[in-house]
Amino acid sequence: MANDKILIVDDEEVILMLYKEELEEEGYDVVTTSTGLGLLEKIETEKPKVVVLDIKMAEYNGLDLLQDIRKSYYNIPVILCSAYSSFKGDLKSIAADYYVVKSSDLTELKQKVKMALEASRPSD
Repeated sequence: MANDKILIVDDEEVILMLYKEELEEEGYDVVTTSTGLGLLEKIETEKPKVVVLDIKMAEYNGLDLLQDIRKSYYNIPVILCSAYSSFKGDLKSIAADYYVVKSSDLTELKQKVKMALEASRPSD
């Protein structure tokens, strides 16, 4: 778990800080970005095991970013995070591994991160 790096993509600074703090307490290495600009390059340099991606950002649509991630990094688990559950019905969202509705209680997010990491590990 100590080497499990998680990339959080969200344009809300408070969310970035909350997620980073909570996930670091779980023992993860967490990197953040507040924009989709250069996201694929950030994935290339940081090599995260999981990406937590906001859908509604001021400058970028998370669902479009998800499509970009899938084209280049189809094997990295992506957890879509949104304040709106209505995006679950969007066809583009099916490319995500998990979907979490934003909440101040991060139990579900932590569970999905753990599930994503376990699913992405090679089986012995």
